[in-house]
Amino acid sequence: MMQPLITFLGGPIFDGEALRDGYAAQFRDGQLSALVPVAELTERGEEVALGGDILSPGYVDLQVNGGGGVMLNDAPSVDTINRICAAHRSLGATTILPTLITDSAEKTRKTLQAGIAAHDAGIRGFGGLHLEGPHLSVARKGAHDPGFIRPMEDADLAVICEAAEQLPKLKVTIAAENVKPEQVERMVGAGVLVSLGHTDAAFETCVRYVHAGARCATHLFNAMSQLGNRAPGLVGAVLDTAELSAGVIADGIHVHPASLRAAWIAKRCGSGRIFLVSDAMAVAGTDATEFHLEGRRITRRDGRLCLPDGTLAGADLDLTTALRILTTQCGVPLAEALAAATTIPAALIGQGVGTSAESAPAYLLKDMIRITSDLDSASPVLA
Repeated sequence: MMQPLITFLGGPIFDGEALRDGYAAQFRDGQLSALVPVAELTERGEEVALGGDILSPGYVDLQVNGGGGVMLNDAPSVDTINRICAAHRSLGATTILPTLITDSAEKTRKTLQAGIAAHDAGIRGFGGLHLEGPHLSVARKGAHDPGFIRPMEDADLAVICEAAEQLPKLKVTIAAENVKPEQVERMVGAGVLVSLGHTDAAFETCVRYVHAGARCATHLFNAMSQLGNRAPGLVGAVLDTAELSAGVIADGIHVHPASLRAAWIAKRCGSGRIFLVSDAMAVAGTDATEFHLEGRRITRRDGRLCLPDGTLAGADLDLTTALRILTTQCGVPLAEALAAATTIPAALIGQGVGTSAESAPAYLLKDMIRITSDLDSASPVLA
C-alpha cells in the first residue's frame, strides 16, 4: 500500500554537499523518496512550505557531554543516554556521540556497558560513544579532573577494543603522554576512532601518532600544544597533515574567528577536514544557569560555562549557532558550514549522509531538519 506523500518546498535544500534552490524534497513513510526540481513535480500530496527556511540532513555531533539537565558522567545508563539524545534532537542534532569526561576505570566500564545497551535498545539518535580521557596530559587537562588522569594499561585497552566491536562507533580522545603508538594501532584495528587532544605533544610526536592511525583531533586550538614558529605542536599537525580531521567549538569564545578562518582555509584540501562539535553540557536544551560535574559547580553566563576559577568547562552551544558564527564571523560559505555539521562528521563515524535515496542510510534520510533562514534554530521535520 502506497504511503501518504509529504512534499517540502519553498526553501533551499542541502543535499550533503550543496544547497539546491528551486527543488522539492518528497517523503513517503517518513523517508526521502525524491529530490527534484519543483517544475518537474508530478504529484505533491501534503505540501509543507518552508518559507525560505533550509531543509537539511540532521546534524551529527561527535562531542556531547550532556543535555536535558544531565551529564553522561552523572549516571551512565540507557535512560541518561536517551535523555541526552532527545535534548539534542530538539536542537537539530539527530546523531550524537554522548561523551564521558575523564573519570574512573569503573565509570568508564559502566559507560561502555550503557552505550552497548542503548545501541541494542535502538535509542534514537545514538551514534556511539566518545571517551574524552582519562588517558590525557595533566599539563593540558582543561576542566578534566587530574586525579583521574593516568596512563593506558593493558586492561584499559582490552575493555576499549571489546566495546568497540559492540558499538556503532567508539571515539577515544588520547594524549601521547599516556598512550603508546602501538596501543593506538590496536584500537584502530578494533574500529576505534582515535582522536588526539588534551596533549602537549610536539609536532613530530603528533605526526607519529597519525601514522599509527589517529585520524582526528579534539576541539582544535583548545587544550593542546599550539602553533609556534619553531614548534608547530598539535595545531600545526592538524593544519599540515592531510588525513587528520579536527572538531572545533565555533562559539566565538573557544576559538577566535580569525584563527578559525585561517584553519578553515588550511584544511580545505586533503581528506581531513574541520567539523563542528557543540561540546555541550547538561544545560543544553534547558534554561538552567548552573550544574555540577563530579561535585564541581559550573555556571552558565553570557554564553560561557566556567568553573569557579574561570576555566572554560565545555560550551553553551548548539550547532545552528555554530553555523551562524562560521558564516557571519568567519566568512565560511553556508554549504561548507552545513557539511561540517553533517557530512564530514558522519563520514568519520562511518555513516553516510545526504539527501540522495541511493547514497544515504534510511534513518539518516528520515532525520531531516528545518533550519530557520536566520540560522537561529533548527528542529526535526518528521517525528
